[in-house]
Amino acid sequence: MEIVLFTTFIASLFLVIGAAEPLAARLRVPYSVILAILGILIGAGAIFFLRTPLTDALNPVAEAVLGFPIRSNVFLYVFLPTLLFQATLGMDVRRMLDDWVPILVLAVVAVVVATVCVGYALASVSALPLAACLLVGAIVSTTDPSAVVSIFRSISAPPRLARIIEGESLLNDAAAIALFGLFMSFVMLGVPNPTLADATVQFPLLILGGAAVGWVTARIAVWVMALLNQHHMAQLSISVALPYLAYIVAEQSVGASGVIAVVAAGLTLNLAGPGRLSPQAWTNLRDLWDILAHWAGALIFIIAAILVPRTLEEFRIEDLMLIGVVVVAAIAARAIILFVLLPLLALVRASPVVERPYRVAILWGGLRGAVTLALALAVTESFRVPEETKRVVGVLATGFTLFTLLVQGTTLRTVIRRLGLDRLSPIDEALSRQVVAVALQTVREDVARSIETYELNHELVRSEAKRFGERLELSVKAAEENADIHEKDRVTLGLIALAGHERDSILVGVRQRMITARMAERLLLDADRLIEGVRTNGRSGYQRAAGRSVAYGRTFRAAVVLHNRFGLSAPLGRLIADRFEMLLFQRLILHDLDPFIHGRIRRIHGRRVADLMHELLSRRIESVRTALEGLRLQFPGYAEELERRFIRRTALRIEEREYTTMREDGLIGAEVHTSLMRDLAARRAATEKRPPIDISLRRSELIRQFSLFSDLDVISLKRLSRALRTHYVNSGDVIIRRDGVEKSVFFIASGAVELERAGHPWRLGRGEVFGQLIVPTRRARRVEARAISPTTLLVLDEARFRRLLKRSEALRNAVQSSAERSGLDTSGLLIGKGEEA
Repeated sequence: MEIVLFTTFIASLFLVIGAAEPLAARLRVPYSVILAILGILIGAGAIFFLRTPLTDALNPVAEAVLGFPIRSNVFLYVFLPTLLFQATLGMDVRRMLDDWVPILVLAVVAVVVATVCVGYALASVSALPLAACLLVGAIVSTTDPSAVVSIFRSISAPPRLARIIEGESLLNDAAAIALFGLFMSFVMLGVPNPTLADATVQFPLLILGGAAVGWVTARIAVWVMALLNQHHMAQLSISVALPYLAYIVAEQSVGASGVIAVVAAGLTLNLAGPGRLSPQAWTNLRDLWDILAHWAGALIFIIAAILVPRTLEEFRIEDLMLIGVVVVAAIAARAIILFVLLPLLALVRASPVVERPYRVAILWGGLRGAVTLALALAVTESFRVPEETKRVVGVLATGFTLFTLLVQGTTLRTVIRRLGLDRLSPIDEALSRQVVAVALQTVREDVARSIETYELNHELVRSEAKRFGERLELSVKAAEENADIHEKDRVTLGLIALAGHERDSILVGVRQRMITARMAERLLLDADRLIEGVRTNGRSGYQRAAGRSVAYGRTFRAAVVLHNRFGLSAPLGRLIADRFEMLLFQRLILHDLDPFIHGRIRRIHGRRVADLMHELLSRRIESVRTALEGLRLQFPGYAEELERRFIRRTALRIEEREYTTMREDGLIGAEVHTSLMRDLAARRAATEKRPPIDISLRRSELIRQFSLFSDLDVISLKRLSRALRTHYVNSGDVIIRRDGVEKSVFFIASGAVELERAGHPWRLGRGEVFGQLIVPTRRARRVEARAISPTTLLVLDEARFRRLLKRSEALRNAVQSSAERSGLDTSGLLIGKGEEA
């Protein structure tokens, strides 16, 4: 093809892409449907003008369209990695990790079920070998979630549901393409009826090998990009190379799944990138991949659709029945997942409860698109696949894709409307009217203040005021008629609004560079969990999510084990520094929520709901303060270093704002502004690096806070500090179990513990000691100890404690007096109260 025709054709495709989006919005059909229709029309038109006797003038154009030099390898090695990589970058991976069970089960099981159902159904009615039928099943098991997800977002469906569908679809595509490669090899090698053992052995190797390649290449890329923090263009170039290199290395060098490698690389960059790259660099990277994926997705759809008329030229009437079998089997397989497996996962609380209307919408919205057509094209171009197999696979995959796009895609919104998913719930409807009334009152007050500033025509002002007053009166009347919202629902709506405002405050902090990108992701994750918790379980869900935000996670506990048992301190040091920084930012954000409750929540939901919001917020602030104070005690001075860093970052932000204002006002020129900003960027780079933390817990300083050890000499204190172990527990964790055998004594460094014996509870705080020791009769005491807040304990074994008890009279007296007050035998339960230093 001549370069002029090639360039003209590509430019024309971009014009089609530009026209497709507004056309899809106007016709209210999925964007992919419009692309497919336009591509088919272009391909059909080219065939018509090439064969018609009416004119030969358009033959060169038709030949250029039909002879466009693009093969299936271009789809698989260029377009496909682009789409998958961008999809992983656009995901909220940390939120999806909360739902990894339903996502993984739905993705893997859905692919296997669809492949098996379609494969065996097709094998029972056609002359194709089983391997070819399973190949068709793998091809049609890929899904395009964009239509369903976009509609769900437009109708305010539960975010967790949209997140699960999006994550499931990505892994679904990866698993389906891996299966495609497996069955494609069987077909090319002439294995007509592969056994389950063949697939079972090879499939995990494809997955694990690809994941390993993707993780390694992404870690190397992140390390290199972090070294180039001052060169954003270089970072973008490396990010563009990453998915293609991962794909090629996995496919050509390792023999693993290139698709899995791309997904693993994208997920790794998504998790590690924000903490290693500057916020601006990460934003630029995301924007670049958004536009690359938009172009790649549109081009693959149009080009594959152009080839549809040529593929269907060999269509036979008996193929229509086979297409029907594929359609029925694929829908049945999807129904098994949605109406059997998904409810089972919800029953064991591994997945959110998905209402039947949403499941019906997901079932009908399982569109197939570019990936399905690209895989079918790869089969039709392979010279090692029998001709009849190529023809049938191409026709079936194309026919099935057209059915999902032209039938399901064009009727999806109608199905949504028939299911009632496009209407507000009665509560949301009533709330919207009340919100309008409150907003209009605020608008009236602000407009009145603005009018006083300007000299406007009094008659005009009076006329507009009357018109606005009538609208306000109607809104107030409508709100009063729907004011019967239950207080429980008002609390739920208020908490959702409060968590949403907290999320907005975090984003403002990121834009103003008050909060680092690494911490912003953690804080946004917590805010999303708050919203999800409220939507699922109301006030109790909010409280559980709030408690989780300050709790010690599994990763933190694993790092403690590595530090205590193996002496590996780097992971624990990093996590403690993260916790310090996160708690400081949480404290700042929570203190800024009070005005929102007083100004907005109170006006919409009333005083009682606002007071409850204040109470819940106060509890969160107190839990954050307690957790932060515990860290301050263990690592004195580090919190001050972080606060000093925060002050400096704030000062730099204000300084940058002043320079920008002066530049806009013309007080300084471009050269002066550039020089000032260069100097400011250098100083900001110095504040980006977090101060190091001394992982040694300074137990000797911590021990001195216990008056129990006031009479120990320096040598004894040093020995004691070496013997003590650190133990972190969350609120609700059981430290000593009833009827358990626990031969340790616990000193509370921070937090609080509740003990219960014979139904009588009592609480201990910082500076106190407790433990359940075994008496000579080996009769266990019925005592249970449970943390009631995130707590840090120093643990001492029984033998050392008894020796310490002999040496320290202060400890003996404290244990004896506290035991007498509690009516306990000191030979069994040892409990003593100390004083805070």
